[in-house]
Order: sequence, then structure tokens, then C-alpha cells
Amino acid sequence: MAETEGRVTLWGIEVFLAAAEEGAISAAARRLGVSPSAVSQQLTGLESALGAALLDRSTRPMAITPAGTMFRRHAQTILNAAEEARAELALADLAGLTTLRLGMIEDFEADVTPRLLSALAAELKGCRFLLETGPSHRLLDLLEARALDLVVAADTGAPEGDWREVHPILREPFLAVCPKGRTPEGLPLIQYTARHLMGRQIAAHLAKLGLKPASRFELDSYHAILSMVAAGAGWAILTPLALHQARRFRDRVDVLPLPFAGLDRTLSLSARAGVLREVPGQISQRLKGLIQAEVVDPMRASLPFLGDSLRIL
Repeated sequence: MAETEGRVTLWGIEVFLAAAEEGAISAAARRLGVSPSAVSQQLTGLESALGAALLDRSTRPMAITPAGTMFRRHAQTILNAAEEARAELALADLAGLTTLRLGMIEDFEADVTPRLLSALAAELKGCRFLLETGPSHRLLDLLEARALDLVVAADTGAPEGDWREVHPILREPFLAVCPKGRTPEGLPLIQYTARHLMGRQIAAHLAKLGLKPASRFELDSYHAILSMVAAGAGWAILTPLALHQARRFRDRVDVLPLPFAGLDRTLSLSARAGVLREVPGQISQRLKGLIQAEVVDPMRASLPFLGDSLRIL
């Protein structure tokens, strides 16, 4: 239902900004997680309230009108101010938060993420939690699009820009995972998909070293890769987090340092700069303690050669 005529709402402003940036009703709807008709109704209500057309919906992509360009500057300021006000209502102990939209890579979903949410829920009695899991690049896109408040993901290596604050959490090396009693020599590589950031990092590293290992499989599942390695189908390049996530295969594979120049990655907690004030730093500290206990300490005990190559930052 469209907003009551004459009323400008924060939701209407957010819809307008999404539509202006995406250039299409359908794309804005996907970004916001609502129907195209809901986006269209909000835009109509906002334009009615302001008495001006903000977007020319007859063009493809939609063009922003002169009035829309003028309002866009104010709209962004209003939305930023609303988010800052929401953050200020959150006290140092986070007790004022009413909604927290958190994005986490799948590497933590089995144990770290549930424990983090349980701890936060016990402290934030009146807070509603929305969790999104997925690959790092998708979560960071959702953060930039304001669909998430906080994201824990692998660093992409791209410039961070002024819009994002980053709290480094964990550094981990890439490792060679082989069938029991074997080494990578003579085995094909079972690749992690290049559709995800980690797969692209591995592929870029191999290319930089001029290596082209034989490969027949490219998979997007740690469990599937380790199952195939355990069955003797090949070897894989994975991280300690991947091994921890699929640890039921641990006693059926051997884990070794890479047989060539090493590679590592950094995982960080990111938020839009200055919006949630102390909240990102506080949650990152809580997360570090959980990862140390759930991942770092057990993996170091299991694989002593890791040493400080796997560490909390």
C-alpha cells in the first residue's frame, strides 16, 4: 500500500535511493528484498508527497530528473542522520539496538555464528537479529547497498574507500590437502570454484607462479571437495577454516604446507564508517574470542606446523 499522501518516510527515501542507484524498479526490488510493486508504490507516494517527479520511469535505465537530483542529496543526508541516530541510541553495551542485520561467510556457520548470535541475544534482550550467509563478495555488496549492518568476510584486496570501516579478525594460510599417505605430486587438483573470492585468489596465485596443475573438477563445497580428496580423486588447496567446517573428513586426509610459495588471506568485520559507532569494534572483539577458542586453538593443536600463520589479528 502506498504511503498516506503528504508523508515522507525513511522507507520511501531508502526505496528512492535504491531505485536511483540501480536504474530499474526490478533491480531495486531485488536489492531491498521486496516486490517491484512495493517499490513502485513507495516511489509514487514519495513523489506525491514532494509534489515532483523524481525518476523518469519511461526510460531504460530510469533517468533521475532535475528534482530527483536535488532531492537525492538531501535523501542521503537524511538516511545517514537516521542511521547515526539509531547508533547513538545503542549504549556502550549495545542495549539500545533493536535490529541487527549481520552477514557472515559460510565458514563460520556451523559453530562460531550460532555462538555469536546466542551471546548477543542474551545481552540484547529487545534486539531482532537478521542473518545472511553467503560468499564474501556478495555480502560486501549487500553492506554497500545498505541491506546489511555488519559483515564478516574475506578481504578482497580492493581499496576500502571512505564508506567502510574494517576490523581485521583472522589471518589464515592456504594448505595442501591430500589423500591419506599421499602428496600433491602426480594427483590432479580439485579446485574450489572461481565464482567465489577464495577460488579466484587460489587461481591468481597459481597463475602468478606459472603453475597449471591438471584439474577436472571445480566445486563450491568444502564437504564435497574433502570427500573426493579422501576417496583419492585428487588434492585440494583449502584453508584451516574450510578444514574445520568439514572436519568429519579430517582423519581421512593429510594436511601439508603448500608445495610452492605460500598464500594466505585475512578475514575482517566491516561496517559502514561511523554509523554504528562502538558496535562494530565491540562485536569484532567478541568474535575474536570465539574464533580463538573454536577454530585457532583446535587447529593449532591438530596441525602444529601452522604456528602463527593462523592467528587472531
